[in-house]
Order: sequence, then C-alpha cells, then structure tokens
Amino acid sequence: MIYSNRIINPILYSEIKEIINSNEKIEETIKRIYLNENENEKDFIIERKEKQYKFPKLILIMRSELYRGMFLSVTEDKSNKVTDYSELSYFSTIFLFENGKAIEYSKHSNQSKIQIEENIQKVTVGFKNEAILTIEGNVFAKGRDINPNKPKEFINISSLIEDKNDRIIEDIVAGYSSIYLLTSNQNVYGIGSNESSQLGFDSETLKKTEKPILMMKNASKMFSGFSTSIFLLNSNQELFGCGFNRYGRLGLGIKETKIPKLTKIQNIPKGKIIDIQSGFFHSIMLIENEDENPKRKLYSCGNDRYNGLDKDGHTYEFTEIKSSLFENDNIIEISVGNKHTLILTSNSKLIVFGNNEYGQLGTGDTNDQPIPIQIELPKLRFNEDIFNYHVSCGFNNSFLYYSPFLSSFSNLEEDLIKLFRRKEFCDISFKTENGEIIEAHKLILKYRLNQNQNEIEKLQEIISKKSIKESNQIFEMIYSNNSKINPKLYSEIKEIINSNEKIEETMKRIYLNENEKDFIIERKEKQYKFPKLILIMRSELYRGMFLSVTNDTSNKVTDYSELSNKSFEIFEYWIYSNQIKDEIQITQEIINELDRGIDYFQLNQTNPNLFDLLIKKFNNQNQKSKLKIKIKNQN
Repeated sequence: MIYSNRIINPILYSEIKEIINSNEKIEETIKRIYLNENENEKDFIIERKEKQYKFPKLILIMRSELYRGMFLSVTEDKSNKVTDYSELSYFSTIFLFENGKAIEYSKHSNQSKIQIEENIQKVTVGFKNEAILTIEGNVFAKGRDINPNKPKEFINISSLIEDKNDRIIEDIVAGYSSIYLLTSNQNVYGIGSNESSQLGFDSETLKKTEKPILMMKNASKMFSGFSTSIFLLNSNQELFGCGFNRYGRLGLGIKETKIPKLTKIQNIPKGKIIDIQSGFFHSIMLIENEDENPKRKLYSCGNDRYNGLDKDGHTYEFTEIKSSLFENDNIIEISVGNKHTLILTSNSKLIVFGNNEYGQLGTGDTNDQPIPIQIELPKLRFNEDIFNYHVSCGFNNSFLYYSPFLSSFSNLEEDLIKLFRRKEFCDISFKTENGEIIEAHKLILKYRLNQNQNEIEKLQEIISKKSIKESNQIFEMIYSNNSKINPKLYSEIKEIINSNEKIEETMKRIYLNENEKDFIIERKEKQYKFPKLILIMRSELYRGMFLSVTNDTSNKVTDYSELSNKSFEIFEYWIYSNQIKDEIQITQEIINELDRGIDYFQLNQTNPNLFDLLIKKFNNQNQKSKLKIKIKNQN
C-alpha cells in the first residue's frame, strides 16, 4: 500500500495512514524524486549528443529497465553511466490515451493533455510531424511543415480542405515530413513537405504546402513509412507510388531517384495487397492469394543488403522473398524500420532480416542478416497459446509485445466488434454489390435485429447494394452502440435493428437465455453453463483464464482456479453485462479474492473496471458502517 495507490486492506491502511503521504498519488511521489536536483538522488548519467543527463538510477531501473532496454550501449547493473546513440530528436513523441483523449509525452516537455474535445481513433507520428484522427472524422496535426509559425500547436488540417463536402476523414498516415488523409469520399490529400515529390507534384515547383492538396480520387488505401514516398491503392486495386525512389524502393522498375507524380506500379503479383511498409533503403509488400499455399507471401525491392533477397546491388521491382521459414505458415504482421524488417507468422514465429548495427534484430549480436532468419520468442509465464504477439520497428530499434487474445478484457462493445472481424466463428454470409462475401454470426444478428426472419432478408438486400467497405461499416454499427461510424448508412438500417437497446443489454439477454447456453464449465461441486460464442468473445476466457485448456471444438472445460463459486458468479455475470447483480452482497473477502485475479489477469484496464464496481457496491452496502474503502480517481 505504501508502494501504490491501492488500499488493499482498509483496516491495516487506517494504522499507517498517519505516517505516509496518503493524499499524494504514487505518480506525484516518483515525480518529486525525479525533479529533485540533489546530486545524491541523481546517481546515474546518460551521455547524449553534446549533453549529459542525470537520473535517479533506481527509478530508471524500475521503468522497464529503460537504460538497458531503450539505449544502445548496454551496461551492467553496477555501472552508473551509459552512452545513448539513439536517433531521438526534438520532435520525438509518445502518445498515450486517457478516456479517449490523447496525452502527449515529448522529450522537451512535461506530460500535456492535447486540447481536442473529440474522441480519438488513431494517432500517426512521422519524423517531423504528428496527426490525430477523431471518431468524428477530423484530423488535428502539428509540425514544422504543417504549421511553421506555431509548430508545437495542433491545428485542424481537415478543415483546410477546399471542398467542404470532402472533409470527413477515414484514415491518416504520416511519412517522414508529410501527412496523408483518406476521406469518406475515397479521395487522398497530402499536406506538409514535398521535398522529394512525395505529394505527387514536382518538388521544383512545389516545396511544401500548408493546406491539403488532392493527390488521388477513388482511392481505397494508403501506405507510407519512414521514407519520403507514398503508395496509394485505388478502387480497382491498382497500386501507384511517388516520391523518393533511391535504390528502387518504389518498385517501379526504374532507376530515377525522384518520381514527381503518382505512377502505376506494374507487375504486381496476383492477390490482395494486405500491407506495404517502406524504410529509407527498402520496401516490403504483403500479398494474400486464396489459391496459393501459403496464402500470404512477402515481396520486396530496394537495397539488396537490407531487403531480404540476399543479392548484390539493388532490386527495382517487387520480388518474392523465398524462404523455407514461410512454408506451411501464414504471415500475420510485418514492420519495417530504417534498414531492417520484422515478421510475425500465425505459428508465432518471429522472422527478421536486414541491418543489425544497433542490435535491432534481437539476435543477441550486431551482425547483419541478409536473408530471413528465425529468432526465439521470449518464454512467457502463461500458456503461450492464449497470447497475441505484435512487432513494431523504430528507426534503429524494435519492439516485441504481447497481449491476451482480443485485448485482455476491453469493454463489451470493443470485444464484439473484434469478434465480428474474426471469421473462424462466423456462420452466416452476405454478398456485397461486387459479389464479395462478408460474414457474421447468427446468434448476434438474432438478438441485434428485430427477431424477425424478414429482417435478415432485408439486411441481405441492403448489403447487396453496398461496397465491401460500406458493408463492414453496417455490421460494425450492428455490433456496437456507435451510429456515428456512418450516419447515412445507419439511417438505412435503423428500422431493422434494436436501435434503442445498448449492446450491453443485448449481451445480457443472450446470457440470461437458457436456450443459448451451449458451453459448460465444471467447478467445485457445481456446473455452470454459458453461450460459448460470447465466452470466446470475452478474451477467450475459457482458454485464457482457466488452467484446463480446451480446443475450439470442445463444449466443456474444468476450472481448477482458486476463485470461490460466489466470486466466480460475480465475475462471470460482469463478463456478460459489465455490471454486478443488485442482490449480491459484497464482502471484503470477495474484493480481496477478485482483486488478486484482476492483478494476475491484467483486468485493471477494463471499462468499467470490475474492481471499481465492487468497491462502489461495497461502500453503498456499508454506508452505516465505519468500514469503508476510498476510491481515488485514476486512469
């Protein structure tokens, strides 16, 4: 309790309250330690370019062993000095989120909330600029090439688009010094620097622009990266590129260094382009073809020292990277840095290649890897089958992180949309206007529509006249409380769905219906039944939370956890409703028991937080008692 903001035991807390700074949050305590200029507190030195920084070593170790993990010169614990050769600059920024709002952390500023009164759905950061996309479709950006007079202030760049009917933005990407916007009308605009013609105009006549300029009509997707170049995919799935083409990294088959206008890239392999990422020396493309095995293949171009092709010179067209490591496996994620690449496969293989000067490949040495090699993933304390790995390349560093499937207990709405995107559990399909198949779940539609077979037919008819993108938006609105995804489309489906019922109430109805309960959990002297699909949706509880792991084909599992049946019943009801039953009497023992589970399974990030709900209910039930737990507002 001294080391945290948590009141783990109220009775003990009352004994120590007078001797600790009970009104000071732990964050403020650590900040005081950090800001104390007393030389005895700052006992660790980081040497950077022309400047020396001092830190309290203990706090630096505590924060994810930053001085060993984030800086390139590795030191032992007994050392009190390290040299940082990283590329962090004045504009290096990290964004965190707090209740849908952005908080910015910059090397040259304290934590500061960004004054944007809209909920955020995406943040993109380039080398010289940053941009935020809100759910309402507005884009706020800052940077020297965006707003040179006030480069540190965010401005609404979407409002600067000349066509007022084209200001709703669906996606954003940041390049080295430019920002690209994809509008709801499927048009792409660029803003910022055009030093390498990355905005699709000759840099001799346009150096930069502080207002978005139209680059492409009828676009479907944008791809950018560290480099001053851009890839745009049109509605016919034709790929175009422009900008810096040194080493042939645009894949155009030509040696010109600068491509001043959007140019079609020829000889693209058959299939759907999943992703393209570009560094300063090479580009990587991920293509999916249902008729081939494996379905997904990698193609690259650019400098042959770093593009995984193990050739001598430069490759000017996208060429397949062939490796036995990809056999009988599918690539699920790629990330490209300055000169290196990380790849994750469906069998949880981590494959790397390229430059390794700073140890960014994670091989344990600094030797370059011209061809793909596999490296061992870290061993986890949990069953590895219940985790998703993710990779992200920085300029000359890399991150590998992992989380339980389906986001470790986000709210019901978020989990439901993620379930919609997972096609292995779908059991009903719809055809779009172009004959593309979109899949969904009968159980969800049964309760989200007006429980009438005609509504399914009406939905089929609506989908048959929509594009795949519009169809996905329709289903995301059916699977959520968010009608703002596309208000125009929502007006077309409003009559056939339970528009007045929140998704939490829908899930509660499913949960309470005994006819839908097709999965059994055996516990101490008692058996519990659940709707399996919803159980899978909620972070694959039956595989991740319980110690007896089962296959998806199984309809029964034994739970050997230490939770009492009463605590288990509180927990499982919350899973389906984000609520606690009114008639349940909360005790200190239940809170302690579930609190241990919350810590162990990382449920403290949920919304609403189970622990907070328990405390509030406990306090309400004990209003006349002296025993009461205080809650501090903290995110």
